[in-house]
Amino acid sequence: MDRIGRDSRDVGDSRNATLAEESLSALAESLSQTAEILFSAGSVRRTLQQVVALAVDTIEGCDYSGLFLIEDGVVVTPVRTDPLVEVIDALQRESQQGPCLDAIAQRAIVYADDLRRDVRWPAFASGAARTGIRSVLALPLTPNGVSGSINLYARYPAAFGVVDRAKGVILASLASIALATAHSLEDEARRIENLHSALRSREVIGQAQGILMERERIAADQAFEVLRRASQFLHIKLREVAQNLVDTGERPQTGSGEESPP
Repeated sequence: MDRIGRDSRDVGDSRNATLAEESLSALAESLSQTAEILFSAGSVRRTLQQVVALAVDTIEGCDYSGLFLIEDGVVVTPVRTDPLVEVIDALQRESQQGPCLDAIAQRAIVYADDLRRDVRWPAFASGAARTGIRSVLALPLTPNGVSGSINLYARYPAAFGVVDRAKGVILASLASIALATAHSLEDEARRIENLHSALRSREVIGQAQGILMERERIAADQAFEVLRRASQFLHIKLREVAQNLVDTGERPQTGSGEESPP
């Protein structure tokens, strides 16, 4: 009898170990897919959209998701999975209270398991409960230069269990890194474009100078002075003056009545 009992326990332990291993394997695969989606999104806007979509797709208790970001001192919701999210977020902004605002201010996870009973944000909680939202899980974002939170909303109380909250924390961590990366890539792209624009401007200005130098038999600095005076007179950028000269061959107006600088 004892042997049968031991065998049964061994079989049970083996099954539990197998289930645990399968669960961990599934979680690892899910995290890998989440990271791949976030880091391949590219732009900041696309990354934000993927964050809220993944929240609904991968966290079982989540019915709706949105993002709070602070831009120029103002809290905004740049992306959301449903129009209802904007309604709920507006309640927080108008009442100046709520779990998502606290998550940003405290840089901590804030969980409201039942807004009908929660006394921390009376004005927000009553309004949100009337919309049908009962649970809120707010997770702070901490990428460089960005202050905000991922906000998960559910129609049922106590919707976010331990596993859901753990998945939310991991998603917020991955989202923070992905957003920081996307911001860096966009900043670098802007720097490259600015450099290319400066080089193009320098090239066209040089072409315009060359035309004036050849046509009017003047020096390079005198040709540049013609372009500069025309820019001031016409109230347009120096590059635009130069581009017009290159395109049309017409000498730009300087307002001085002179054909060439002294």
